[in-house]
Amino acid sequence: MPGTDTGDITKQVGIPAQRTPETAAESSVPVGEPVSAAVPSRPRSGAGIRAAWPALVLYATLRATGLITFWLVATDKHRDIWAQLSRWDARWYLGVVAHGYDTAFKFRPDGTPLPSNLAFFPLYPGLIWVTDHVLPGDAVVAGLVVSWLAAIAAAWGLFAIGTELRDRRTGVLLAALWAVIPHALIESMGYTETLFTALCAWSLFAVLRRRWLLAGLLCSFAGLTRPTGAALVAAVGLAALVAVIMRRDGWRPWIGGLLAPAGFLSYVFWVGDRLGGGINGYFRVQSETWNMAYDNGAYTLSTAGKLLTGKNDLAMVMCTIVLLIAIMLFVPLTAERRAWPLAVFALIIIAMAFFGDAYYHSKGRLLIPAFPLLLPAAAALAKAHLRTVIGVLVGLGTISAVYGVYLLLFWVHSP
Repeated sequence: MPGTDTGDITKQVGIPAQRTPETAAESSVPVGEPVSAAVPSRPRSGAGIRAAWPALVLYATLRATGLITFWLVATDKHRDIWAQLSRWDARWYLGVVAHGYDTAFKFRPDGTPLPSNLAFFPLYPGLIWVTDHVLPGDAVVAGLVVSWLAAIAAAWGLFAIGTELRDRRTGVLLAALWAVIPHALIESMGYTETLFTALCAWSLFAVLRRRWLLAGLLCSFAGLTRPTGAALVAAVGLAALVAVIMRRDGWRPWIGGLLAPAGFLSYVFWVGDRLGGGINGYFRVQSETWNMAYDNGAYTLSTAGKLLTGKNDLAMVMCTIVLLIAIMLFVPLTAERRAWPLAVFALIIIAMAFFGDAYYHSKGRLLIPAFPLLLPAAAALAKAHLRTVIGVLVGLGTISAVYGVYLLLFWVHSP
């Protein structure tokens, strides 16, 4: 809209106005500064629900649009929407809820091991079990409820981080961009991506606010959610170590740093004990029953190369594009001085996706929790005119909705 300034834009769309340079400077205290300057006596209103509602409404609206698009196409094809949203990994989690974890490897007649549900971390199925005993319906409904509520919590956490590092408008747009990434439909499935992202976002927000005990506790829960919780453990642990070395915040970073790996290590040790193979037990589950390991990137590079010369499946091409964009977005993220713990987290997530030597078609999904990569884009979009913001969100939302339909209704493998 020509001639419209930023203040007019924010009034029209209900997005809070940007902070002034003075107020931004007041809240830009890096991790490691004196606690009296970094942690106020009460939480900033920017992270509260009253400030976050535009982000939550916009996120929910964008995701609802993608979900409705999927529902219309699925109905036309006589496919049950609830069954589609609870396929693949969701079925494994529901199996854990119904039957518990395996006690040993199971084998095919030829002697090769069958996939084991011990590869799936316990927090999400545990929450499904609790929710199923509280709400009407079955475990499928409970799983989707947990995932959807976690998605709102994640969007709130993204808003809080964007507001903390930049301004409230950036926070709103950070949540909105996460709603329209290509693999965003998975955020509405019975998967762990939303729960994991919510825990990571709030743990990293706690790091930025130097609330070390909360950061470590949330990191521990994230470590009980996905194996990529190791990325958050590294980010939180390194931030706590820096605070300890700089002799900031007393004993709190010590405790926060010790809490951070507790969840991840607890499950890894538990699996090893259950299988009688020590700490290596969980990694045997990954490598022997799921054929998942890490190499020097040769698998990713060779598969990407074949896409240029051979038959191209849309899912494989999209994962390649998403991986390349993620790598490119990491560069401007490193310019955010206060965001270095987020950059560490995002870099390890990218590395785990890039160096994984199996399931190329799932690499895009593995990058869903790497939300810090969207921060520079959200900050740039926050400075744009309203028509640009609308155009970007509509365009990305359309791509996300169409690709989501393809991913669940036409692609024959897991997303």
